[in-house]
Amino acid sequence: MAKKFTGNVVSDVQDKTIVVSIARRVTHPIYGKQYTITKRFAVHDEKNEAARGDRVEIVETRPISKRKAFVLGRIIERSHGEIALKEEVEAVTPKAKAAAEAKS
Repeated sequence: MAKKFTGNVVSDVQDKTIVVSIARRVTHPIYGKQYTITKRFAVHDEKNEAARGDRVEIVETRPISKRKAFVLGRIIERSHGEIALKEEVEAVTPKAKAAAEAKS
């Protein structure tokens, strides 16, 4: 049976390849503290349909290249876009204000 994982796309820069990050919570066997383990997988995306921020399901397959042994199964949820700052935050200190005024 092929392995299936669900994760988030963290990079879609390469052609036909996405990088998917999968996080899981693990309890330490002795101390009982929970911690997060994050793994990143290179995934084959034939049609370049997944974008950064999408939640996807990946399926194990034969090795496609040195690092790729998973293919994109389906896109569970599309990204809602990224939040970008409209303006740079103004400098608060007098030295920073003077430096900004000197540049312009």
